[in-house]
Amino acid sequence: MNEKNKILVEAAPQFIPEQSAPDEDRYVFAYTITITNTGELPAKLLARHWLITDANGKIQEVRGDGVVGEQPYLKPGESFRYTSGAVIQTPVGTMQGSYTMLSDDGDNFDTSIPRFTLSIPRVLH
Repeated sequence: MNEKNKILVEAAPQFIPEQSAPDEDRYVFAYTITITNTGELPAKLLARHWLITDANGKIQEVRGDGVVGEQPYLKPGESFRYTSGAVIQTPVGTMQGSYTMLSDDGDNFDTSIPRFTLSIPRVLH
């Protein structure tokens, strides 16, 4: 791992029952992502790539510029936090992906978003 370009990604998912309709196979989740630059160089988040998988194995692939309409620029030690959402057809699923970053020295690099579980309460033990 390149020490100058290190990004830490943490996720906190939450089920949104008031927007969900289980009888219509609609499960809505919010997730809060914290992105922290733990490297030595400032870096800008250029793009996102998500794989959202439900319990039936259906995969939604999401690509786009930035996150929530922004392309945050993080100096070493700085964090950016945002909340977004996902809708799946089962009570349990997973999300994982990557962010494409650009550091101040012109290096394009991807940082992985570790897999996290989307689950309605009391489904997983």
